Amino acid sequence: MMHHAQIAQRAFNTPLLVDPAKALSFLSGLGPRITGQEITFQGLKVDDVDQTVASLPARASLFGNDLAQRHQRNGTQPFSMIDGIAVIEIAGTLVHRGAWIGQSSGLTSYEGIAAQLQAALADPGVRGIALDIDSFGGEVAGAFDLADRIRAARAQKPVHAFVAEHALSAGYVLAAQADRIVLPRTGAVGSIGVVALHTDMSGALDQKGIAVTLIHAGAHKVDANPYQPLPEAVHNQMQRELEVVRFLFAETVAAGRGDRLTHAAALATEAAVFRGTEAIAAGLADDLADPVDAFHAFAAAPRGTTSPSRKGPQMTTTPIETPNPAPVVVPPAAMPAVAAAPATPEPPVNAAAPVTTTMTSDAIRAEAAEVAQVCAQAARLGVTIDAADAVTKGLKPEALRARVLADLAARSDAAGIIATAPAAAAKESPIVAAARKTATDAKR
Repeated sequence: MMHHAQIAQRAFNTPLLVDPAKALSFLSGLGPRITGQEITFQGLKVDDVDQTVASLPARASLFGNDLAQRHQRNGTQPFSMIDGIAVIEIAGTLVHRGAWIGQSSGLTSYEGIAAQLQAALADPGVRGIALDIDSFGGEVAGAFDLADRIRAARAQKPVHAFVAEHALSAGYVLAAQADRIVLPRTGAVGSIGVVALHTDMSGALDQKGIAVTLIHAGAHKVDANPYQPLPEAVHNQMQRELEVVRFLFAETVAAGRGDRLTHAAALATEAAVFRGTEAIAAGLADDLADPVDAFHAFAAAPRGTTSPSRKGPQMTTTPIETPNPAPVVVPPAAMPAVAAAPATPEPPVNAAAPVTTTMTSDAIRAEAAEVAQVCAQAARLGVTIDAADAVTKGLKPEALRARVLADLAARSDAAGIIATAPAAAAKESPIVAAARKTATDAKR
């Protein structure tokens, strides 16, 4: 006899945007309560898993905003407010129709997140919205609609996602709608895929001498029922449904990420999980930083400033230019071989032609990581280059290094540039020559 029927119908035979390991944890802990006995897993390796069992609260209406209004009637806001930033926590397992705000028994409600988002947009004292995310994912139902709301909110106020430590599956589809995603070194994002669970109780019922007869009208009425092995035709139909949801998942991610992660690129990840610098290079995140420091930088940014790579209201954390940047040591191997340039050149970022040669995924990711590193070094010297924009336009790391030197030379800061002496057989780069000339002229 089935127990906890309401939980079972949420967990089995329905698409889930959840990391497989978390799904196994759920089944290992709650499965025996659902089925009334121990369960086994076919085709999946189960390690030590969390045995915590979560309960589902009562449902609530999708219409109106009673959740936020309850707080407002008490003179409080349904979110934390820090330095004018509304902090919305997205943690644990994400579920549809949860009649509460914030985390409850390890679950976070899509409805509660939506209520907080709406309240933050309506509050004139809120300058920006921070999504504090640590989730392995959850239910498909409600996830894409909430993602659309978060993406639409960017037109009114800047929205940044701070991942500590996981934004996987449904958690990532929400994070992807933010203007920027900040990831710690060990943070994980991705898992752009869908999973469905089916339980087969037929063997256990046979052992107990229990026969279940399903009387039904309609050929597909009892498809994927737990009392019979899963027929191949039903399995294939479920697989097709999951592929459709995966397509919508990638489409929603691409709508939020834009050129940084296209629909095709999202599908090409094949639900892989990316960490740290690998996630930045693959376009799944924007900044690698401690989330606490990044949040304070976000809160300290002036209201109304804009990020060069995005449209709409933003608060940017781009470093302010410093008048006297520290010297930069440029090895000869890193200097580009280019034609002679004027003494004070300042080429635009988009001067380089887009990359037209075919590159492997690994090569693209490696080049993007190098571009990000060059941009970070440039920022410390007071030269602002948008890494995402540079990767999108196919700019090479060598071209970006040349632009840094040219920019410093044009500002008469070339005196601080120290270039390692080239080998005797090598010809000095025109960029270095131009920088040296400018530095000499500045001293006269």
